[in-house]
Amino acid sequence: TMKEFQKLVDIIAQLRDPVSGCPWDIKQTPQSLIPNMVEELYEVVEAIEDGDNVALMEELGDLLLHIVMQAQLASESGAFNIIDVLNHINDKLVRRHPHVFGELELKDADTVKKNWERLKKAEKQERKSVLEGIPRALPALIYAQRMQEKAASVGFDWDDVPPILEKIDEETKELKSALETEDQTRIKEEVGDLLFTIVNLARKLHLDAESALKETARKFSKRFQYIEEQYRQNGENINEASLEELNSFWELSKKEE
Repeated sequence: TMKEFQKLVDIIAQLRDPVSGCPWDIKQTPQSLIPNMVEELYEVVEAIEDGDNVALMEELGDLLLHIVMQAQLASESGAFNIIDVLNHINDKLVRRHPHVFGELELKDADTVKKNWERLKKAEKQERKSVLEGIPRALPALIYAQRMQEKAASVGFDWDDVPPILEKIDEETKELKSALETEDQTRIKEEVGDLLFTIVNLARKLHLDAESALKETARKFSKRFQYIEEQYRQNGENINEASLEELNSFWELSKKEE
């Protein structure tokens, strides 16, 4: 395994060689590679969601290429190298898992998660808040769920699901009240509050809110494309269809699944 990994490191170093390397690779910077790296990450996610192991194998390789490339660029500038990266993650994994590599006993995954956040907070002494360290560019649902997880690590959390359901009812009533005022700023705030509470429900149910919404969106897409196909087959214009007609095909699409 190390031989294959070293081969990848050597290939990327050769691609970056100022004399015999690839012109495209030579001109890259850590910043210029960001869009490609983000795209590769989402392709990994897509392969996982599709359950496509062949694609996942390929996409993990593409993502690994970017990781090694970033380390190569850092090595050239004298900042760090790939060995430093590996040593750092190895040390951190051992340090953050005292229940595996030490004497600590933790009963379940939730307790492990909370302890991980406590250990991270202890290591990051420069951070003033337990909520720091969440990338701002994360999709909103993931950002909200990570924030809630960090707050829960210090005990700021609901004990069970029923209070969250009550909170959802409360936020729904507040949204209805805001709609009556026609105040767009307040309406936006109440919609955000409702979404945030629903994310909390997903977290408490041990679900990933981002994945749950994405699966529903993909299901919607499949059903809506079924409706479009029916109109194509019948030679009719979907733009002229009534909502009642569209709903009838929508119900039919659910039966076809």
